[in-house]
Amino acid sequence: MTSTLFYHHLLLLVVLLLHAPLCPAAGGSWSVLLPSIGISAMHMQLLPNDRVVMYDRTDFGISNISLPNGKCRPNSTDCSAHSVEYDVGSNTIRPLMVLTNVWCSSGTLMPDGSLVQTGGWADGYRRVRIYKSCATCDWQEIPNGLNQQRWYATNHLLPDGRQIIIGGRQAFNYEFYPKMSATENSPSFPFLVQTNDPNVENNLYPFVFLYPDGNLFVFANNRAILFNYSKNQVVKTYPTMPGGQPRNYPSTGSAVLLPLRMKKGVAESVEVLVCGGAPKGAFANANNGRFDGALDTCGRIRISDPNPQWVMETMPLARVMGDMLLLPNGHVLIINGASAGVAGWELGRNPVLSPVTYRPDNQMGSRFEVQNPSTIPRVYHSTAVLLRDGRVLVGGSNPHDKYVFTNVLYPTELSLEAFSPSYLDPSSSSSRPRILSPKTKTTIRYGKRIAVTFMVSGPIDLNSVTVTMVSPSFNTHSFSMNQRLLVLDSANSTKALGRSTYRVGVTAPPSGNFAPTGHYLLYVVHKEIPSSGIWVRMQR
Repeated sequence: MTSTLFYHHLLLLVVLLLHAPLCPAAGGSWSVLLPSIGISAMHMQLLPNDRVVMYDRTDFGISNISLPNGKCRPNSTDCSAHSVEYDVGSNTIRPLMVLTNVWCSSGTLMPDGSLVQTGGWADGYRRVRIYKSCATCDWQEIPNGLNQQRWYATNHLLPDGRQIIIGGRQAFNYEFYPKMSATENSPSFPFLVQTNDPNVENNLYPFVFLYPDGNLFVFANNRAILFNYSKNQVVKTYPTMPGGQPRNYPSTGSAVLLPLRMKKGVAESVEVLVCGGAPKGAFANANNGRFDGALDTCGRIRISDPNPQWVMETMPLARVMGDMLLLPNGHVLIINGASAGVAGWELGRNPVLSPVTYRPDNQMGSRFEVQNPSTIPRVYHSTAVLLRDGRVLVGGSNPHDKYVFTNVLYPTELSLEAFSPSYLDPSSSSSRPRILSPKTKTTIRYGKRIAVTFMVSGPIDLNSVTVTMVSPSFNTHSFSMNQRLLVLDSANSTKALGRSTYRVGVTAPPSGNFAPTGHYLLYVVHKEIPSSGIWVRMQR
């Protein structure tokens, strides 16, 4: 080969490398489940009967689905539904009636399997709404169930079975539901005052996670604390995330508590990952027609360390208004959102159509993988939840204050999609476990041993079997409340029982500090490929 030809080939190779994507698409597939559910799914919660409750707001105008039997909301001419229940198995929806405005509210799946939803806008500020699923059930409302107005608040299930409701617009305090007494107050929470940027906020829908000592990790704006809610005391103040950029609404990023790997009754480490958002000044700029690029960074902090420090990582795609979900195999899915602007009416631009997976156990620099894109923009007011079969349900997107379908950049989206991660590819079927026992709806006691029997049709690696427990989260505004995943302690106990049949013994979490009482999805994972889940109930 002549030197000229060699250098020509070398130059061509350099050009190809420079134009190659940083993280090649790894897979995953999309399907449209329903072209319209009648509403735009702004809030979403999976229930332990494999149905999903969704709702938007009561003042969007007339939705595209009517209430049944000619019903109308009281004192209203609106006879359309603004909430629906989606049946995953039959791929059908049923309209529900909310009586007051649920816009930008919050909620928690309670230990008895009912969804208790709190707050909203205007006539919904102090409402508590309860939905217990059945063929004919509907929302029940408690007019003054809250002490304070809650709009853009965050809820979390506590070890005692109650939920804590933190913050909201101009609500620098917290409260509990249900109440222990009629005189129970709402303690002040100065951290929310300290993290409030004047005229912007940047601390709404704070990221809240239950730490295994019973305290709460609370992240707002660009910093975090460990908080003893019983004593109203800050236990620890963590460093500000490097760069100091805001990560909460309206500069909306997202966050997860990374999987808790259990070993002899303790979590090996406790880490939080916060990704995306918008830079300082982006909210004011967007309101003036200038749309700043979203943040492309994530901060990861091991909060169980004696001296925790943020470690920054760079995503392959910048993202604001993205959702972060824990997948059954312990990976993190980052999905939905835009690459410019902020959360708010008409304030986002350039949808990010490709999800990204994050593998927490990989070495830095090899954790992110870009997945195959959707064709449907999911910007402001989009949602995503994990389903029992391992798919991710995706809906919503309405950056307008009404239902608007024409002559806009991003029309109101009524469709419902499913994203199937690459572990659901048919090529993985021979490695995919199928749980034989326990049966679904089994009750699990804290600290007790559980025998899980499963099948794998192809070759198995007994050292690559884990059992995970995932809590069904309440998703809205890019944060999944109550989301946590535990990798249960198996002590490498996987054994063959017969042809293609195996058993693994695992120990249940030791207390409600690790997994509050209630419903969870339990999976067997083999070589990062999860089974379909079964419902289990943690109980004292």
